[in-house]
Amino acid sequence: MSELRKCPITDRWVIISPTRGRRPSDFEAVSAEKTDNAKCPFCEGNESKTPAEIIAWRKPNTLPNTPGWQVRIIPNKFPALGIEGEVNRRGIGIFDMMSGVGAHEVIIETPRHNESLADMTEADIDKVLWAYKHRIQDLQKDSRFRYILVFKNYGKAAGASLEHPHSQLIATPITPRYVKLELSNSRAYFQEKERCIFCDLMRQELSSGERIVYENELFVAFAPFASRFPFETWILPRRHHSDFQGTPDDERMQLAGCLKDVLTRLKVTLNDPPYNYVVHTAPNSITRPGKPDYWGTIEYDYHWHIEIIPRLTKMAGFEWGSGLYINPTSPEEAAKYLRESI
Repeated sequence: MSELRKCPITDRWVIISPTRGRRPSDFEAVSAEKTDNAKCPFCEGNESKTPAEIIAWRKPNTLPNTPGWQVRIIPNKFPALGIEGEVNRRGIGIFDMMSGVGAHEVIIETPRHNESLADMTEADIDKVLWAYKHRIQDLQKDSRFRYILVFKNYGKAAGASLEHPHSQLIATPITPRYVKLELSNSRAYFQEKERCIFCDLMRQELSSGERIVYENELFVAFAPFASRFPFETWILPRRHHSDFQGTPDDERMQLAGCLKDVLTRLKVTLNDPPYNYVVHTAPNSITRPGKPDYWGTIEYDYHWHIEIIPRLTKMAGFEWGSGLYINPTSPEEAAKYLRESI
């Protein structure tokens, strides 16, 4: 029988409809295609085909914009937002506007064209996470930027325009609505109970165990109770911390291990599906004129996390019209399949 479930963090309802009967084998037809492409601009040796690198993890004695890199960060050639200019907030009647100021960068995760994150070593994934941390910390020095979102599109169905393994980062002069919803509800929960809602949620999931996918000493991966999508998986640090970029370097390797494990389980269980993941971290904490308490309690009430969303179903009229998601695979079944996959 179908159920309606509510996410305590976003107040979002979803419909879990296992009667629609979607098992891992039902999703095999959507696997990501892999083809070699000698003309790929992200491949090693083709550095001249991209904008000049911002920073890279390089082998010793190699020069910028030449071969010898292991992770390379470049500006997006076709940015959604431009780095130059002022925000220039203004109203036009009832409407609000501002300039399209921001940053849009690409993190090229490996020089090898057909190597996915699931195939990479933990040490190589750690370098990708280092790149995320470095760029967030640097961009947060710019008071124009209120939020910096790191995300990955894997596979054409997930929005990847190039097959070469890469993720992206966009800095915006606003806090996105979905993130703001998490932040506001987390703050309200903390003000009432003086506890982090994510910490409470994680403790409950660990106690139950039925939706746990993977855990190590420092990180936990589980299928959320009100999963929007089949095999949706969240990764949370066990230690309470509001921002991803504050993760100590000596803890990042365990995050790399957790991320590799989860992505490998998804690859094995679902035949290498397209997916998206997003890193939800605290917004820029630079004090705003006239807003001295802008997310002032966030250190205590928010908990950074990664949301991994396999692209196995499509949103249709009901979802677009109602804002409700229909998930044909219960999170309990999804977690069970993933736990047993390796």
